[in-house]
Amino acid sequence: MINGSIPALITPFQDGKVDEARFQRLVEWQIAEGSNGLVPCGTTGESSTLSLEEHMRVVALCVEAAARRVPVIAGAGSNDTAAAIELAQAAKKAGADAVLLVAPYYNKPSQDGLVAHYTAINDAVDIPMVIYNVPSRTVVDISVETMGRLAKLSNVIGVKDASGDLTRVERHREICGDDFIMLSGNDDISVDFCQLGGAGCISVTANVAPKLCSQVQAALRGGDMEAARDLDAKLSGLHRAVFIEPSPSPAKFACSLLDKCGEEVRLPLIPCSESAKGIVRAAMIQADLL
Repeated sequence: MINGSIPALITPFQDGKVDEARFQRLVEWQIAEGSNGLVPCGTTGESSTLSLEEHMRVVALCVEAAARRVPVIAGAGSNDTAAAIELAQAAKKAGADAVLLVAPYYNKPSQDGLVAHYTAINDAVDIPMVIYNVPSRTVVDISVETMGRLAKLSNVIGVKDASGDLTRVERHREICGDDFIMLSGNDDISVDFCQLGGAGCISVTANVAPKLCSQVQAALRGGDMEAARDLDAKLSGLHRAVFIEPSPSPAKFACSLLDKCGEEVRLPLIPCSESAKGIVRAAMIQADLL
């Protein structure tokens, strides 16, 4: 079962190359701190600037380090259907438990085009699929009705919803069924999302505060809303701070303060400004991380 706090992992770099040792230590720390799953090679992992070989290698490193202790949901999305199929096939070969498939960006496909895209992947690779809807980045929104059509595909098990529209939780449940896994893609509304019926959060904040994020989700699963909200209140500043400048630069800076990685990102992203660093540091102090 995919649920709880699932960090969308950063990809550490050193001198332009993937820092494999630090990445696997990051995976180990995440599991030790209580994370319930892992997403390598998502947006936060800078998948758009990883080569195909690097992408496949990072997924394999994550699977190896996780050693079946938590599910690995490998990022495999692309705006090129053939490329998405190749990435999904590689994720299955590496031993990933599922794939996360972002809506095709830039091309601006129709709703029927989205169905055709995901159907082609579904038919080509036998691996559980989580659809990722993030219209602020992709400039295409997977409608509730289209999600209902996708839920009927044999391998589609759920959605990471980063639309910011909380009404979709109930609407997705009605059209996709009770077994459809709904994961928040927005840290700042994840408590409300899960209270409405979501199963967890694929999180940027959890890169920096995995234990607190896991505790929030545990409180939600236990029905203790007061505890969940109290814990999440400590994280409220960090939820905002990790997006104060283009992600994942703020998250990488935060992790550098914890000695989990360096600040290095790949162009066209650049490291945090000094003003952003001050905001990130203050948010970490608020969360008792520093």
